[in-house]
Amino acid sequence: MSTRTGPTNAELQELIHGLKKQSAVHKVSLWKRVATDLEKPTRRRRVVNLSRINRFTEDGETIVIPGKVLGAGDLQRKLRIAAYQFSTDAKEKILASGSTIITLEELAKESPKGKKIRIIG
Repeated sequence: MSTRTGPTNAELQELIHGLKKQSAVHKVSLWKRVATDLEKPTRRRRVVNLSRINRFTEDGETIVIPGKVLGAGDLQRKLRIAAYQFSTDAKEKILASGSTIITLEELAKESPKGKKIRIIG
C-alpha cells in the first residue's frame, strides 16, 4: 500500500500552507477548512456548476469553492467568486454576469477573519 503524499503541485502546496497559516494566526476555521478540502486528491475535490451557485446565493455575496467551477448553467447574480480553478466557460459566464473572479490568496488577504464568506459545494 502506498503512502498518501498530498498534492505535488508546488503552487497548490504553497496555497494550502498559506491558508493554514492564515487560519492559525487569525483563529478562523474557514481558511483551515478550505485548505483541508484542497489537500484532497483531485478526484475528490469539489466541482460546482454555475447553476448551483446561482440557486444557492444572493446578490452581493462572496463565495468560496475549494475546487473547480464549471460553466454548466447560467449565473444571474452579481457575486465575488473565489476558487482554486475555473473552466473557460465558467470564467466567461461569470464575467458576463457582472460578477468578479478573485483568487483564494487575494480573498484570504482581503478578509483574514472570513466574515461574510460562504463555502459552496
